[in-house]
Amino acid sequence: MAARRLALPNGRERELRESLWNITEVSSEIEKEVAEIIAQLRDIAESERDGALLKLRRRFESELAPEQTLVPPSRIREALDSTEAGLQESLRLAASNIRQVAEAELAGDVSRSLPEGQQITIRSLPVDAAGVYAPGGRAAYPSTVLMCCVPAKVAGVGRIVVTSPVDPKGQPHRSILAAAAIVGADEVHAMGGAHAVAALALGTSSIEAVDVIVGPGNQYVQEAKRQLFGLVGIDSIAGPSEVIVLAEATANVRNVALDLAAQAEHGPDSPVILVGTDSDTLTDIDSAYSEIISVVPGFAGDQLTIVDAVDLDSALAFVDEMAPEHLELHCPDSDRVAMRVGCAGAVFHGEGAGAVFGDYVAGSNHVLPTRRTARFAGPLSANTFRRRQALVSLTAEAAQALAPHAARIARAEGFPIHAESAEARAQEHS
Repeated sequence: MAARRLALPNGRERELRESLWNITEVSSEIEKEVAEIIAQLRDIAESERDGALLKLRRRFESELAPEQTLVPPSRIREALDSTEAGLQESLRLAASNIRQVAEAELAGDVSRSLPEGQQITIRSLPVDAAGVYAPGGRAAYPSTVLMCCVPAKVAGVGRIVVTSPVDPKGQPHRSILAAAAIVGADEVHAMGGAHAVAALALGTSSIEAVDVIVGPGNQYVQEAKRQLFGLVGIDSIAGPSEVIVLAEATANVRNVALDLAAQAEHGPDSPVILVGTDSDTLTDIDSAYSEIISVVPGFAGDQLTIVDAVDLDSALAFVDEMAPEHLELHCPDSDRVAMRVGCAGAVFHGEGAGAVFGDYVAGSNHVLPTRRTARFAGPLSANTFRRRQALVSLTAEAAQALAPHAARIARAEGFPIHAESAEARAQEHS
């Protein structure tokens, strides 16, 4: 099955993006249903929320969902001990790499002394509590536990709460619990869906509310995060995973085809785009891709789009216009080309370039901006879990120098008492 193939004329990058990147808003039905779920918890006393939450969990997750959401530490330790040794080793290696990157990106305090004599210090402080949503149920993603919890630990968050949907037996997946044990999560709760996000944001008698909620999830989870933003901090409103691969004549055809097919594994809603300037190479990759997906039972993989660019400049302009979550570069001098990319969540380049390494073990974070939000957002990091605070120190001399200016601006804005407050400081020291 040949992929859809489109030409990219110079200067038409935006036009092509608008035809490809169909960024749909959440359906009004989902928006309404999530609002009703949140209201069922928000509009009752905190002491009644555990009972209402249990009804929601048994309605949306499993009739066997236990009365208490908190998973006992003994069960978490048992899950880790029973996890296959090789997987434990890989999870620990991934956690170590993620930790080293998070430590490197953590911002410190910044101070500036200004000419009038005042000193401004911007402090960086951790939030008190963070909630991590780890998708589960039919499929489990222990890597998400690592990607979210390790930066939170590095940031100094005092309480890290993991929540994950239950399996048919009423428990989170063993690999989720094992990953939570490795990273030292303080609590794990057996619940998923919009009601889990609401419980973390609002709090119940048994679940203390958190300050920030992070992690991927389905449309209901993302809509709950959107509706609760402002009550708690939110990392992002994530859409389906996406990739653009820029491949030139020097690319390893099978490796590129595997990377494209791997991205298509996320589901039929995940955009998969191949762009390049060498028509024969693009055709060869298309053939290899079709061969790979044809041997996987039940795997359609029919979302591949191929874009023929007239030159590298046009291809890169197209990438920036699309602002993808993942970008792979398979071209000569890819290190230099990577520095020309303006908008992408994560850029993979070099001989071993493959987004799969970023998904799991490279150390970069796989919680990335989607839906063109890479134009203004970046990967989840230790700074996601920290808040800035301004410390403003004014000497008497600084107040005297600044007061006339503050007073003028205050009166211009119609605030005479603001002006008097500033002038009083100056008069005290005149």
